[in-house]
Amino acid sequence: MSKIVLFANTDWYLYNFRLSLAHALRDAGNEVILLSPPGNYGAELISLGYKWIPVPMNRRSLNPLRELSLVIWLARLLRNEQPDLVHGFTIKCAVYGSLSARLAGVRARVNAIAGMGYVFSSLDMKARVLRPIVRSVMRFALRGQSSAVILQNPDDYTIFRDANIVDENAIRLIKGSGVNIERFKPKDDECASQNDEPLRVVLAGRLLWDKGIAEYIEASRILKKEGRSVRFILAGAPDSGNPASIDEASLQGWISEGLVEWRGHVQDMPGLYAGCDVAVLPSYREGLPKSMIEAAACGLPLVITDAPGCREVVSVNGQDGLVVPVRDSRALANAIRLLDEDRSLARKLGMAARQKVLAEFDERIVITRTLGVYRELLESEWVSVAATEGTAQ
Repeated sequence: MSKIVLFANTDWYLYNFRLSLAHALRDAGNEVILLSPPGNYGAELISLGYKWIPVPMNRRSLNPLRELSLVIWLARLLRNEQPDLVHGFTIKCAVYGSLSARLAGVRARVNAIAGMGYVFSSLDMKARVLRPIVRSVMRFALRGQSSAVILQNPDDYTIFRDANIVDENAIRLIKGSGVNIERFKPKDDECASQNDEPLRVVLAGRLLWDKGIAEYIEASRILKKEGRSVRFILAGAPDSGNPASIDEASLQGWISEGLVEWRGHVQDMPGLYAGCDVAVLPSYREGLPKSMIEAAACGLPLVITDAPGCREVVSVNGQDGLVVPVRDSRALANAIRLLDEDRSLARKLGMAARQKVLAEFDERIVITRTLGVYRELLESEWVSVAATEGTAQ
């Protein structure tokens, strides 16, 4: 058996997105170490029996000396722990995890890029200046023997291939982190709103401008001016570690104007979706949006943008969801209006979305493929596909 390190930029990410992977690894007899900056979920991870180590990492830091010291700190930690494989999630953790693992002589490295992030999705000057620099750093850090890059959608695959960031043979395409289909399932009929009740529309995710929240708010304004009683629900919290985070003044202004109901951070996501009728995500770019996969698993119809990552969730407009152009609040309002007027279409799209999740996004499929990458790099038989059975929480 082996020792595996999972390294993410928040403990919340480890707890919400990769806990089932950690369970599968541990159930197969492997030792699992979890790394992330300090947060509210570290204690939860420890209570589940995992070794969680807080990392002195500032997600927004661009100070070269500070970043170099972090890589050295990580290399020392890995040298002491002597893991067999390090798996980093998101760009910064993948780059730093890979660099420090190479310095520490770790046998294998897996680098999961869950979306290209602020640097690649934002149009502001800071992001555009950083983009070529980040590409060069990624090219240096992610190459090498016994290393693989996991991407979540074909658009990111094309970027990596065309920019020659890593050898094409080192890229693996795995659709997100999957969803627990037993925990996220369609609501009871009595939870569904009737045709004469206000349609409940939810956008769940970090409160970032590039999630299309401005377009969501404008769609609410458009429909409310028409006299429609559609309820716009916003679930999530601002992310101070991301330059694209929504400011408090804007959020409070929308609430005061009656454009949105803000739920803040929601722990019970199945409960949130049970009280909603439609899920939307007008994002500019994603890796593969887990919130929408969870909503689809709950049988909610989806409205999503024609953007990288989002295209993987709704394949055919009008068949397993509705697709609107990026940064188009009018089109978003039109799609929501359609579902408000045609509740039978909403139910049909919701059922189709659930079937797509069962076929493609069941977390057991994702875990099996991820363990296959580990096995390939470590060239041994220590991971059993059967270990993924029963990992649902």
